[in-house]
Amino acid sequence: MEKQIPTLYEWAGGQEKFELLTERFYEKVQADEVLSKVFQHMSPAHAKRVAHFIAEVFGGGKLYTEGDQGSHAKMVQHHIGKMLTDDLRKRWLQLLLETADEIGLKDDPEFRSAFVGYLEWGSRLAVINSQLPENPIGHTEPMPKWGWGETGGPYIPG
Repeated sequence: MEKQIPTLYEWAGGQEKFELLTERFYEKVQADEVLSKVFQHMSPAHAKRVAHFIAEVFGGGKLYTEGDQGSHAKMVQHHIGKMLTDDLRKRWLQLLLETADEIGLKDDPEFRSAFVGYLEWGSRLAVINSQLPENPIGHTEPMPKWGWGETGGPYIPG
């Protein structure tokens, strides 16, 4: 009998875990001396939409694309022109990983490798896209899918 490998979404604990992660994380962001300025106009629904996005990328349901009417292009659009820096990215990542530990998100090496890999990939793209005057992603671009280790090759801009 072949062993069934769970999705990252399933392994992490499902939708409730991602919503707890983003809720607690964005509470920290709002109190953070550095990041609060970047997120000062954040909508009350922001944390839940980010949870929906990450959960969908990790193999969960389509709450972001269907429930929130989101897309990969819409997520990228939120970063356009924000002029994010690598220092902001690193602080964002640090707070998110601290929050993951605090809420008891799985910490086995395989899951954390995939989780951190996605956060590094996505946050670095956010910094790159934040320097652009317009969205490089078309509305037909599929949502990213993240698994247990694939990166998809080297980054080649536009």
